[in-house]
Amino acid sequence: QVQLQESGGGLVQAGGSLRLSCAASGRTFSSYTMGWFRQAAGNEREFVAAITWRGDRLYYAGSVKGRFTISRDDAKNSVYLQMNSLKPEDTAFYLCAASSTTSYGPNYANSGIYSFWGRGTQVTVSS
Repeated sequence: QVQLQESGGGLVQAGGSLRLSCAASGRTFSSYTMGWFRQAAGNEREFVAAITWRGDRLYYAGSVKGRFTISRDDAKNSVYLQMNSLKPEDTAFYLCAASSTTSYGPNYANSGIYSFWGRGTQVTVSS
């Protein structure tokens, strides 16, 4: 069982930056692949980024590649999402998720492979 808690959301102007954090409970955090998803009002949940359990592979949605960076610190049981050059279309509710998969096969953009979800944090980018 893993419990996740996001933080770091807020209101920022276009072009600005935010760093989201997701703190996890449990002693086996290092065995989980971690992902970030977002959901804008009226839209379906969409994949943002993922980092494998070893931290050796990173995956990004095309819309954020080059602007967002996912990272993890297993000593702190935390995963981060550094968001730079923010755009109004990045406005959404951001959620972190944990998947117990320990293979490179799955499609990490598929929300169905994640068993545990945080409650999310709101990011609003003004134009």
